[in-house]
Amino acid sequence: MGSRTALVEDLMERFPHVPREAVFKEDLLRGGVAFDASALSDNEGGEVKPKSYFIFSFDHGTLPELGEAALRRPPEEIILTGGPYDLRRTVVSVRVNPASPYRVAADEHGRLGLYLDGKRISDVGVPPMPEYYRHKLSNGKSVMEVAPTIQWGYLIYLTAFRVCQYFGAKEECQYCDINHNWRQHKAAGRPYTGVKDVDEVLEALEIIDKYDTAKISTAYTLTGGAITTKVQGLDEADFYGRYAKAIEEHFPGRWIGKVVAQALPKPDVQRFKDYGVQIYHPNFEVWDEYLFKMYCPGKERYVGRDEWHKRILDSADVFGASNVIPNFVAGVEMAEPFGFTSVDEAIASTTEGLRFFMSHGITPRFTTWCPEPTTPLGKANPQGAPLEYHIRLLEAYRNTMDDFGLSYPPGYGPPGPGNAVFSVSSFMDSLSAEERVEV
Repeated sequence: MGSRTALVEDLMERFPHVPREAVFKEDLLRGGVAFDASALSDNEGGEVKPKSYFIFSFDHGTLPELGEAALRRPPEEIILTGGPYDLRRTVVSVRVNPASPYRVAADEHGRLGLYLDGKRISDVGVPPMPEYYRHKLSNGKSVMEVAPTIQWGYLIYLTAFRVCQYFGAKEECQYCDINHNWRQHKAAGRPYTGVKDVDEVLEALEIIDKYDTAKISTAYTLTGGAITTKVQGLDEADFYGRYAKAIEEHFPGRWIGKVVAQALPKPDVQRFKDYGVQIYHPNFEVWDEYLFKMYCPGKERYVGRDEWHKRILDSADVFGASNVIPNFVAGVEMAEPFGFTSVDEAIASTTEGLRFFMSHGITPRFTTWCPEPTTPLGKANPQGAPLEYHIRLLEAYRNTMDDFGLSYPPGYGPPGPGNAVFSVSSFMDSLSAEERVEV
């Protein structure tokens, strides 16, 4: 393949059942996109919703390496439409890479477009600054810092604990830059609250609820780093659960409540449910037994892969199988030094994991791996996984769902190309636009 365009077009031809929009989206997510100065935001004082860095950096460089994009943030997400491939509306999370062959720039008329190998391939839309971002909390903090929204406003992302207690080379997940992201924002003098106060969260949500008159925000996610001891005297279930309890008491039924946490023992999972959480995400990260041990050493040490999986299945007794949605990081299966060296082997392994969970009625979802350069796997694999892996995964995911008669998971908005808003992978874009009643 002589160019990235040739690679993309070859995969679209070889996998015609995968939406063409998803092929471009996966390539942008795995490899990032560059931004001309004309396409950057004016931060919180402008008309475009800026990137919030809601938990990980999701960039291919540190802040000092991003140039003007570190001073004038790029948009949180972009929408692709039209162009020579007649793309349907596609929401893509922004992952900045100044060296990417993809570039967002304005033409001579000021219209933003996505360019690949120097040719304009789609129009680009950027998220407007939401009214609720224009209002401060009583202590002066911004809503974007306390309760940013992603997925084109669908999801409020509440990173309650900005660091992880799996710390250091022998415990941190080898693809995760949560702790570095915390450090780089603090070093840059940006506001980046380590532990969010419950009352601050409630105040931010009051502002969102007041100004989000169209009720675009539909769900919230509570998440943060793993807790292996205690934070503020609380274990993981009580620490994250207290936010859900307060939110559900103050805003009963306003949003779908989700929590991303470790795979906890069943009594702890029950506490999440009792606090008002509706959807539980005990992420299994990577399926292969050896890779789990090598790439998730803290989780292997404190819980262990087999126990982790057992707890995921047990949690279905509490939440119902359809409301247990473990994430995996798509692409680390092929990461050096221990990953699979062929796409066939990697897809076979990942599909084995999908079949294991889906046979129990549990539908995982996935985030497309971004090889952040401060992580061990990012340093060793700056190009990430092959695009072919990501495209074949979309095909395998949809086929496995069909095999077990499952529908798409709740709490992610609408499915289907042109409809999906989930921005950090294309799994929702690749499914059919069927009807479903949300929980």
